[in-house]
Amino acid sequence: MVIKSSAVHRREMSDSPVITPDASGIGLAVAALQRGALVGIPTETVYGLAADARNPSAVAAIYAAKGRPHFNPLIAHVASIAMARCEVMMDERGEALAAAFWPGPLTLVLPTAPHSHTCELARAGLGTLAVRVPSHPVAQALLTLMNCPLAAPSANPSGQLSPTSANEVATELGDAIELVLDGGRCSSGIESSIVAILPNCAATLLRPGAIAREAIEAIVGPLAAPENNTITAPGQLQSHYAPRASVRLNAEQVGPGEILLGFGARAPSGARNLSVAGDLTEAAANLYQALRELDALGTQTIAVMRIPSFGLGEAINDRLRRAAAPRSR
Repeated sequence: MVIKSSAVHRREMSDSPVITPDASGIGLAVAALQRGALVGIPTETVYGLAADARNPSAVAAIYAAKGRPHFNPLIAHVASIAMARCEVMMDERGEALAAAFWPGPLTLVLPTAPHSHTCELARAGLGTLAVRVPSHPVAQALLTLMNCPLAAPSANPSGQLSPTSANEVATELGDAIELVLDGGRCSSGIESSIVAILPNCAATLLRPGAIAREAIEAIVGPLAAPENNTITAPGQLQSHYAPRASVRLNAEQVGPGEILLGFGARAPSGARNLSVAGDLTEAAANLYQALRELDALGTQTIAVMRIPSFGLGEAINDRLRRAAAPRSR
């Protein structure tokens, strides 16, 4: 069947239409979300699997499509700081971080406002809500038209590599979603940083991400580490962000059945390199795409060269440690 619309085209091996994000395409996405369907959306970090955060049935469909455990809360995406204030309660620290980094790749975990529109299921029953204002123009246009929060975790099966292109979303989620807005490849390529700002508590880094710790600490001072193993935000499961192949970290040489993911000028010529120049921003943007490419070769193990731990290296190493963790699947 051929869909007679300039906004829709089919990707190979996918039943999900990938939509050009013009006015017509965004209108189709709005209509789908309003009737409770799931939509793949681009953000500057990774592609999200979006649903109307006010609709418990639609949010339940996110968990089902991803195979995501219900105790793992979702991020509510909103169009502006003003809209965020309708969902959460921000103190001076939260307001300062929002002013510095929104729109952008920072998620704040804050006390839920009494009048919040986000359903309890999206919060995993917690008294807090993870909220973000994305900067991607397609996400901004969609959120502005919807005028409500969208729950939108990464648009991939739970625990696997996050998608950074519309094609990856359509291929991996298939008919679980109604459409994908094609906003191009994500610029950051790694998920948002998540910071908890709770009363009578130090600001806490729950997940390192696309904004370096040092930039956040310049606003609110030293960031604490989570005190226990309670899941209060996305990305805290031990095994996460994983390719099919096993992952070996801090590799100095390649063993039998392994293929190398390099970093910097010391990587062998011809190896897949996250950044020949040793640029951590470039490496973060390339991380998931590079892991996907090597995984597609059918290798048993991806051996990853040592990545510096400062700046965005903290987030890259966080993802790689979780990819290398023991997994049940």
